[in-house]
Amino acid sequence: MEHNSFFTEEEKKELFRLYKALIKSAGDTITREEKVKLKKYLTLAVESNNLKRNNFGMNPIIRDLQTAVVVCDEMSMKGSCLTGIMLHEIVKNKILNLENVKKEFGEDVASIIKGLVKVNELYSKSPTIESENFRNLLLSFAEDMRVILIIIADRVNIMRKIKDLGDEEDRIKVANEAAYLYAPLAHKLGLYKIKSELEDLSLKYTNRETYYFIKDKLNETKASRDKYIAAFIAPINEKLKEAGLKFDIKGRTKSIHSIWNKIQKQKTAFEGIYDLFAIRIILESDEEKEKQECWQAYSIVTDMYQPNPKRLRDWLSIPKSNGYESLHITVMGPEGKWVEVQIRTRRMDDIAERGLAAHWRYKGIKGETGLDEWLTSVREALENPESDSMKVMDQFKMDLYEDEVFVFTPKGDLFKLAKGATVLDFAFHIHSKLGSKCLGAKVNGKNVQLKYKLNSGDQVEIMTSNNQTPKQDWLNIVTTSKARTKIRQTLKEMAAKQSDFAKETIERKFKNRKMDYDDAVMMRLIKRLGYKNVTLFYQDIANETLDVNCILDKYIEQQKKENDSHEEIAYRSAEGYNMQTTADEITSKEDILVIDQNLKGIEFKLAKCCNPIYGDDVFGFTTVSGGIKIHRTDCPNAPQMHERFGYRIVKARWAGKSQGTQYPITLRVVGHDDIGIVTNITSIISKENDMSLRSISINSNDGLFSGMLTVMVGDTGRMEALIKKLKAVKGVKQVSRN
Repeated sequence: MEHNSFFTEEEKKELFRLYKALIKSAGDTITREEKVKLKKYLTLAVESNNLKRNNFGMNPIIRDLQTAVVVCDEMSMKGSCLTGIMLHEIVKNKILNLENVKKEFGEDVASIIKGLVKVNELYSKSPTIESENFRNLLLSFAEDMRVILIIIADRVNIMRKIKDLGDEEDRIKVANEAAYLYAPLAHKLGLYKIKSELEDLSLKYTNRETYYFIKDKLNETKASRDKYIAAFIAPINEKLKEAGLKFDIKGRTKSIHSIWNKIQKQKTAFEGIYDLFAIRIILESDEEKEKQECWQAYSIVTDMYQPNPKRLRDWLSIPKSNGYESLHITVMGPEGKWVEVQIRTRRMDDIAERGLAAHWRYKGIKGETGLDEWLTSVREALENPESDSMKVMDQFKMDLYEDEVFVFTPKGDLFKLAKGATVLDFAFHIHSKLGSKCLGAKVNGKNVQLKYKLNSGDQVEIMTSNNQTPKQDWLNIVTTSKARTKIRQTLKEMAAKQSDFAKETIERKFKNRKMDYDDAVMMRLIKRLGYKNVTLFYQDIANETLDVNCILDKYIEQQKKENDSHEEIAYRSAEGYNMQTTADEITSKEDILVIDQNLKGIEFKLAKCCNPIYGDDVFGFTTVSGGIKIHRTDCPNAPQMHERFGYRIVKARWAGKSQGTQYPITLRVVGHDDIGIVTNITSIISKENDMSLRSISINSNDGLFSGMLTVMVGDTGRMEALIKKLKAVKGVKQVSRN
């Protein structure tokens, strides 16, 4: 393997260093026999010349070894996970099949490889996920928790290595994806250290100036910050020792990304952010004394410094669903500064640093983490073929960062829900049948409505009725993806039943009157009555909003009208047909955009915020309603769209040639306020073929004028030619596109 040209000299050194480090960390979780077989298959893979480097030129064997080291050292996962990581490229490239993996390495390794191969297939064409693959990606994640952790580790590894690798565009895409998908996933799984690193690296690649500005500021203020932390810690340190507690105590500077978020939210300068750090007290406690000693430390700190009661976070009594346990308090330190203090034990700190995987190192943990339940709800939402993919994705993103509330049933059973959850969410959380029949609830003994927002500690008794059914406005009441999915599903099922019933009723009436039913005539009648689709029409029949006999009378009237004026209608429809053809031709000429994976004929609108025209570098953005809006790549809203809704971005490019279509552009013209200059400008535009001036506004001040012109042009070439001519006008100083 070492002589193969597949590896550079540097990579050979790195290969053996990583291999030794991994074998040492894995210990006896990988047997000697498995190591021999693993080495054999890796050698075969390299000799086959089938392994490909990614867009950043990363060697796949080295990359997998690096990911395996992250998984082993930073997530505490060993054994099957490490073997699966090292073999999945070999299986993906068909050098080894899953059946052989099962025989030689076991079912568990095969299961991990299956998930990894599926996710890798989604990335085969691009280093980032495309919108149509997002659903499949989440489904792959939801099959095996370990696959999520491995993919996060792989993304951390890539983000650490791509500083000077690959194409700038690919690097920004991967960084945006790390921020909007992988960092929230790491947060949900309790990998707080990795979450912060992904966010910081993403900021570093996408907003380099901001990242280094904050980093430099932190370095400048480090000495004074360290001095303050030392002064704050000293008396606590002494008192904890007097109490006989064993502990570590340290100050931790907050991540660059979180500081940047504070600067934006608080609309303040760096100097205005006071809580740049948190103090962490880590106790060396026996498991049975953990809570007692944490509260003892809390008492010592709050005796010394005044606490803010509104900022107490007790995750000792009821841990987060990802297993996070800690006690957070904010106290008034020296110089009147608020300081956050986190109190936890070594075990809790390990789980907070390494996330879910660290649970597997500790035995006797009470209760489930709640993540299996979360994954089940993700699976249910995604596997439902009727679900709206975009809405599911938005809800998924929200669920990742949601805080939690803890509520009880009358019997004292504890349930965790996302913050902001309502009584109706709680009912669907327990069971979908209970949710569908929910009328309201008794919360702490008082009657409340469906929309009542639950608070931690509430005792909730759901009230039901067999006559109750889900309503459309329930979708505005619930906040959880599980409840939303179930309500939509039930409403669609009810609508389908109503439609069938209404259609049967109409057909029965036709038979009773001995009338022939013409589907085409009925469709024209439904359209004339103003219905957008047949389902809404049938729903009104079923709800008795429309009278069936009245519809039959209107049907007869429609049929008679069509028969009586047959000649006229035939003539008009022929004329209409010609006109429609012309319109279609214009539409097809306008349809010169290729969207996403070479798709044509997709409806789209041009965004008004940046007014793209033929020839501009553009991208597509899938709106909540499902339509696609086309934006310029330099649109002022583009960075925010990429960061917050990257999964909605689709590729778009102009195809063919601009064929007569005109687009509005706004030009800003600045120049000397000379007599005749405006006339000269408008004269140039009027002389141009296939170009027209739509509007003009002029402001004059101190001998200068500033004008905004809206001009209809065919493409960027004509726009640039116009700008060049306008710049040549005497007295014009500047012409720029808005």
